[in-house]
Amino acid sequence: MAMKKRTHGAFWSVALIAMVLVVSWIGWGSQSPSFAEDATDLYFKTPGVPQGPPAPSPQETVYSRIGSFDSRLLVWFVTQQHTYFGGFVLALPIFCVLLEFLGLSSKKPALALRYDGLARDLAKVSLLALSVTAVVGSLMLGMFIFFYPSFMKYMGGTFKAFMPFYAIVFVGESLLLILYYYSWNRMAAPALKWGHASIGVLTNLFGAALLFLANSWSAFMMAPAGVDAKGRFLGNGWHLLHSALWNPLNVHRFLADIMSGGAVVLAYACYRFFTSKTDEERAYFDWVGYVFLFVTVCALLPMPFAGYWLMRSVYAFSQSMGVTMMGGLLTWLFVVQALLIGALFLGVNYYLWQSMARLRGGERYQPYYQSLLGVLILALFIWLTPHTVMMSGSEVKAMGGSSHPVVGNYGVMSAKNGAVNILILVTTLSFIYYRRANRTMVVSWVKKGNFLIGALFLIGALNIICLSVYGFYLPAKLRVGLSSPQAVTTFTVLVGALVINRMMLKGALVLGPVQWGKISVRGMVGLFGLAAAFSWVMGLMGYIRSSGRLAWHVSEVMADVSPWAFTPDLAFAARMVTLNMVVFWGAVFALFWMCQRDQLPVMGEDLAEGNATVLAPSSSQEA
Repeated sequence: MAMKKRTHGAFWSVALIAMVLVVSWIGWGSQSPSFAEDATDLYFKTPGVPQGPPAPSPQETVYSRIGSFDSRLLVWFVTQQHTYFGGFVLALPIFCVLLEFLGLSSKKPALALRYDGLARDLAKVSLLALSVTAVVGSLMLGMFIFFYPSFMKYMGGTFKAFMPFYAIVFVGESLLLILYYYSWNRMAAPALKWGHASIGVLTNLFGAALLFLANSWSAFMMAPAGVDAKGRFLGNGWHLLHSALWNPLNVHRFLADIMSGGAVVLAYACYRFFTSKTDEERAYFDWVGYVFLFVTVCALLPMPFAGYWLMRSVYAFSQSMGVTMMGGLLTWLFVVQALLIGALFLGVNYYLWQSMARLRGGERYQPYYQSLLGVLILALFIWLTPHTVMMSGSEVKAMGGSSHPVVGNYGVMSAKNGAVNILILVTTLSFIYYRRANRTMVVSWVKKGNFLIGALFLIGALNIICLSVYGFYLPAKLRVGLSSPQAVTTFTVLVGALVINRMMLKGALVLGPVQWGKISVRGMVGLFGLAAAFSWVMGLMGYIRSSGRLAWHVSEVMADVSPWAFTPDLAFAARMVTLNMVVFWGAVFALFWMCQRDQLPVMGEDLAEGNATVLAPSSSQEA
């Protein structure tokens, strides 16, 4: 009966937002004047015939207020909650499909059962989160229509051709997700299991399409395309979608959603680890935390490059917007963001080092931790170094410019990209140590393999550092191009080292089973801190991206002339982001609590230490 109620709740939530979208589309569709004169696309510079409404006048775009309360704060709160839940709903089905495929490909029955059980549990949470997302999305849409009718009339009239597709994709993803979860037991037979996984793949394709359509609005507001100087749509739908920031924004937000969704599961795993009453449950949630840290890190590693691509695209579209975000009003927000990203890499490495406690033989790698920590701290300092600082006229005159003649070099993009790449290399090396911790390699070419891996890391690090220093002597236009060879170097070292290490571990003797649940309290606390930082960074970056428009609803097209309009400072933004994060997490933990009632986790037999064969340590040349 409870399951039927949840199904009905999800269905009616989906129907609600679909109805709102259809009604809105009908209302916006009636406002579609056609014009005879030709006009020129703002971005693509191609001619076209106006087919949409012009942007409202400044007098029509004044922000509403609720008495003395600024309605923007309420819209900010609701929109951020929708973004959090939307990312969560996007990420969870991806996790489910990956876990299901891991279960299907695993040759260990106990491990396969555990992967499949975790995937089913997350699919259940995803279904409930979908209902919440639909309700919050309907509330957000209603608030935009009520508080900003002229803005929504313009945006709806401009994008009216895509609204039916948006509704179809949303309803399609929702129905597929419902089918995916409720067919889990019906399609549990081996002959049907791959078909069930295919439903999950199709669900994620619809989810990705929904994300890309939603991003078109955000990209258009920052970098409009497909319209003329008056904001009128020129009939080319591809130009309207494919603005200067659409592709980098799609990649950046997709990775951010994976990180955010993975972070929430990490926090839940930590919570259940500390509240577990049995060793078996503690072992299970220790395993869940490890699995989702790996998933989250896979999204974290390319995130700096995705962010760089996005900011480079911002500069290419509007140098003034780029300067505002990176070198002006929002500069220190990027310093905070850089600090958090550096903390994420430190946290990941710290968790891996603490995870050695659950592996017999991991103590032999402890002497390397101090050296790795020193490299991490040095790279983090370079990553945080600003190129310019706020100074008085006399201070600028005394120093000979707004940047320090020596330290200022470390604030240029080539140095910062070099620091990020070094952080990634150190994290990769920590993971290699973790993979080797409880194994003794038996291949005949251990020394040669270690030499090859060491040479890869050494040559790669030297190349990254040399490119960073070379950037000191190049103008900014040429300096930004150094990020590509730095990224290629890091990718080559990462893939090459992991492949060689995997080949070296083939047939290795296991010193003992993974002692799940034996990780230190410090390690799990660090994991929880990582989860909090992931969510906080996502909220902060959303604020930075939106604030880059300053006094524009749509850059250079629809102005904001409200007398009370302002760009919130760092302290105010931090409070709002923190409030949104706390409320979101509270709601997510409530969803997890609802899903875990009267349901035990599928642990699998191999979580128990006694079920694995312990091999005696043997001599090795792997050091």
